Formats: sequence, C-alpha cells, structure tokens
Amino acid sequence: MSSVAARPRLGWRARLRRDRVLVLMAVPGIAALLLFHYLPLLGNVIAFEDYQPFLGILGSEWVGLEKFSILVNGDPAFVNAVKNTLVLTLVQVIFVFPAPIMLALMINSLMSDRLRRIVQNVLYLPHFLSWVVVVAIFQQLLGGSGLLNSFLRSRGAETLEIIGNPDLFIGLLTSQVVWKDSGWATILFLAALSQVDQSLYEASAIDGASRSRQLWHVTLPALKGVIILLLILRLGDSLNVGFEQIILQQKAVGSEASEVIDTYVFNYGILGSDWGTSAAVGLVKGVIATILVVGANKVAHVFGEDGVYRA
Repeated sequence: MSSVAARPRLGWRARLRRDRVLVLMAVPGIAALLLFHYLPLLGNVIAFEDYQPFLGILGSEWVGLEKFSILVNGDPAFVNAVKNTLVLTLVQVIFVFPAPIMLALMINSLMSDRLRRIVQNVLYLPHFLSWVVVVAIFQQLLGGSGLLNSFLRSRGAETLEIIGNPDLFIGLLTSQVVWKDSGWATILFLAALSQVDQSLYEASAIDGASRSRQLWHVTLPALKGVIILLLILRLGDSLNVGFEQIILQQKAVGSEASEVIDTYVFNYGILGSDWGTSAAVGLVKGVIATILVVGANKVAHVFGEDGVYRA
C-alpha cells in the first residue's frame, strides 16, 4: 500500500512569502489595534502621578501608590459604585446572557425559512440604535407622560413610576440591554446550530426522544463550546456595565442607585480633574478583568473545552 510522503514544514519566511497578500490585508487592522488600544496603555503611568494636563506625563509629580489609596480606604462613593457594579453584573449574567441562547433556540425551531429570516431581521434592528435613541424610546413608553401612563390615566387607573424610580433602575437597565442586544447576540448561536447534523435529531426521534430530550442531548451540547467561550469573554467585560446607558439616566434616579465604576471614574476623576485616581481605578479594573478571563479559561480547560486560548 502506497503512502503519501509528508510535506516538508515551511519556515516562517516561506510562509510569509506565501501569505504575503493576506498579511498586507491585515496590516491596517493590526496598526489600528496597536495605535488605539495598546499604545494608550502607556498612559496608565498617570495612575502613579499627580497628573496635571498642562505639565504632561513627564512633568507631573510622581506619587507612587497614593492614588490607589481610594481602593483600601473605603471611600463611601467608591464602595457604592463597586456594589452597584457587582449587583448589575450579577443580574445581567443571570438574565441577559441566557436571553440570546433562548432566542436562538426559538428561531431555530421555526419551520419556515421565510418566517425565520423575518424574525431575525426584526430582532437585529435594535442593535443598530444608539443608547440615546433606546433611552428616549423607553422614556416615551414608560415615562411619567409616556404611552403606558397615558393609557392608565385614560382608564382612570393609577399611574406607575418606572422611569426615575431608584428601586426599579437595575431592572430597567437590564430590560433595555435585553431588548437592544439579545437579537444581535443570537448570530453566533444560530451559526453553531446550523452546523448540527440533522441525522442526530432523526436518530433520536427514532429512539423515541421527545423535543425536550432532543434539546437537552443534541442541541445544547452543540452550543456548549460557544456558550463557554462567550461566558469567558463576558466575565472579562463584566465590570463594564454600560457607561453611556447609565450616564444618560443617572440624573433621573441619583448617584446612590446608579453610580458604577465607570461613571465614578467619569464624575470624580475626569469632571473632578483627579486624573490619577481615574487611571488607578481603571487600571485595577483591567487587572481584575484579566484575572477573571484567565481563571475562567483555566476552568474551561478542566472541563475539556478550548476556551479563548490554549496554554
């Protein structure tokens, strides 16, 4: 029996010549990534300085870890921001993260391709709206003079205080995120579902499996890798809970209910001209996010999944 000789392994120079067109196409993206994402990381040095814009980084006084004292001294405003951030993160992981999975399963169950495309397009549209528009829509629907309360007044019923109610603020934010981004997030899950071998469903149906058993034993295992990957990435971004969305609605509910780490950095660091403190808080937040991603990736490896990367 003849055997095919193994191809010699190409060196990096040969691979570079072979793929030179692809490399040239990637150069603008790599340059933008370095220029706008990695180069600005050098500015984190102001977290160790009493930074003054008119003096610049080189001219500002070096203060060491003084700006990090807010993290250990228990500043009430900062503690409140951390508490709100963690609560909002937990709520969004529980309610926002599973929403696109359930939407993808519902869309995938639609038998008509035409109906499926129509539903997908309708669900994608809110993603392309800015948060200014989304907040305005919710105010027109749920505000004091909004559609809901106008309807209740016309029926002689008591109106509801939703917009501007601190007790409902986290629920309001979560519902806005679900409405805006869940449809767009279904793309990856629908792509994974399209790769499932249909013969698996046929074989399970022959074995007497119900739709729920097929969902549990065929569909969800096909999504497991994508779910774990996105959950790891979500953990890395968990402390970013929507700066623009919150800052647009903060005045209506007050800082006690709405202050998160990003708005704290903006209000006390940038508006308050305490640049070093804002950089220190941002730097610590970035380090925590990195630890969460690395830790979650290790856990994924323990369960036999690739995660974001293989060590």
